[in-house]
Amino acid sequence: MTLRGERQADFAYQAVYRYMISLINEVSLETPVKLPSLRQLSTRLNVSISTIQYAYSLLEKEGRVYSVAKSGYFAWPVAANPPVMAGTDLLERLYAAARRPAMAVLSGDEPSLLGSLDGALLTLERQLVRSYPHRLQPWSQPCGVWELRAALAARYTSSPTRCWQADEVYIGADLQGILAILIDALGLKGTAVVVESPCDYRVLRLLQTAGVRVIELPWCADGSLDLATLEHVLRHEPVNLVLLSSVVSMPSGIALSVPERLQVAHLLDQYGCWLLENDTFGELSFAPSQAALRHLVNPQRLVVFSSFEKVLGPEAPFGYLLSRHLSSELQRQFLLRAFRLSSIRQRAIARLYQSGRVDQHLQALRQRLQEQAQAMAQRLDARLEGRVSYRPPIAGASFWLRSVAPVDMRLVFQRMLAQQVVIAPGELFSLSGLHHQHMRLSHTFTGQPNLDIALEALAQALQQAQTC
Repeated sequence: MTLRGERQADFAYQAVYRYMISLINEVSLETPVKLPSLRQLSTRLNVSISTIQYAYSLLEKEGRVYSVAKSGYFAWPVAANPPVMAGTDLLERLYAAARRPAMAVLSGDEPSLLGSLDGALLTLERQLVRSYPHRLQPWSQPCGVWELRAALAARYTSSPTRCWQADEVYIGADLQGILAILIDALGLKGTAVVVESPCDYRVLRLLQTAGVRVIELPWCADGSLDLATLEHVLRHEPVNLVLLSSVVSMPSGIALSVPERLQVAHLLDQYGCWLLENDTFGELSFAPSQAALRHLVNPQRLVVFSSFEKVLGPEAPFGYLLSRHLSSELQRQFLLRAFRLSSIRQRAIARLYQSGRVDQHLQALRQRLQEQAQAMAQRLDARLEGRVSYRPPIAGASFWLRSVAPVDMRLVFQRMLAQQVVIAPGELFSLSGLHHQHMRLSHTFTGQPNLDIALEALAQALQQAQTC
């Protein structure tokens, strides 16, 4: 089978996606089934590995497949609709539940569901195809198209002393691919890294799989970061890297105050630590945000990573990082991965930034997110009064809820699955057993009255799962 004739090559992922759906639907077993590797499918379907990887990422976001480090991708058949096994890994259970038909998936944090630039991106891409015929495009640009790297460098430059050059920006297939490169380039295997908690479970799982010792730094109930603990860890542990959010920490939805930011920067400088800054939600604060943490720390010990997907939408899956140093090692790691990313799509993303279209989109998206969060808060207060507590989020597309009474959150998760609702238990966002009384709940789900029904079911599940 070849996909070249179905559409132009840059849209081949849609055909790959349909092909993978047919593969999954043909499976009749009731156990996880290993799917073909990226390279196998690339050879079989005559498309690039990055196209296969993008199709897999779409399937993974839908919960149809899940990845296992060093093992590949696995899927359960849709037709069989197997029960979610209580003894399996909680994250696998969440992925499996999210892909089942008729499930209300309230576990994610996808701001672009309220508005994306997918249409504008694809339109611009089609226009650019005429200006950059395939035969004239460079065969290999392992670190990304120069035009997009330059656009990002300009966007992240804030002063003559805090400026970036295009060759200090690196584009990868997706956020997970970028993080995997960083783990190798920074030599993190076997080292200790301080990570704010709660933290994105994809980041935690990658660090865990790579053999990194993760030291979790929890956010306090009052919305502050435990800086006394941070100083103690930096003083007594062999830590050279701290992972923190640029502006707002997700899923907690909390931002450091200006004095806290200055103190963090002082501690990092005092103990010679690098900052690995997560800028995934850096531009999604509802109100004008404070200066990003990267503007306060030593730029010589700074690496920033992010992706386009949260802001632009699923048609822009690429991840990226910025680093003034490690250039030879980063270039080597990118060459080893041999990413074959669509140069046309990268140029289209660059044009969206250069034209100001992204800034216009961000302004509208922030407004919609804030309105949606306010509406969700009203529903939570009406349906879950006395059951949960929360701090109103100031960014992103989710709420970080804490059960007022002690509960078995895994039992809540299981009871909600019986009601065809998927939530994200808080323990997923920790490797050391934190956040067992928390959950992440999306506020971009707009189904009504189903949302009210789901929240009523959640109130009942919390009551039934009380442990005392």
